[in-house]
Amino acid sequence: MEGSPIVWKGEWQGKKYQDRGTTLKLKPEHVISYSHFSPLSGLPDVPENYHTVTIELSQDKRRTLLTLMQDNNSDEEARKHSEQTWRMMLASLKKTVEEQPI
Repeated sequence: MEGSPIVWKGEWQGKKYQDRGTTLKLKPEHVISYSHFSPLSGLPDVPENYHTVTIELSQDKRRTLLTLMQDNNSDEEARKHSEQTWRMMLASLKKTVEEQPI
């Protein structure tokens, strides 16, 4: 539901984390957009330090295409780190989806 809080908990490189955000847009099976903040960033928990992440699904003949966008990286190093993290996550998602029977 739009406006609902989101919490991610886990461990990354030996550090426990609890990230948070809010659902901004939700159109089931098509798009989700949410804000995201990670205390592991070392930045203060203020609105200007939140990312907006948007994930869109679309059809291309017999395939589903996933488009991911993230804004508000603090610098080039942060952007590269986010890109690396998303590449790992998307590769894992692709593997999981492709292993599922139709």
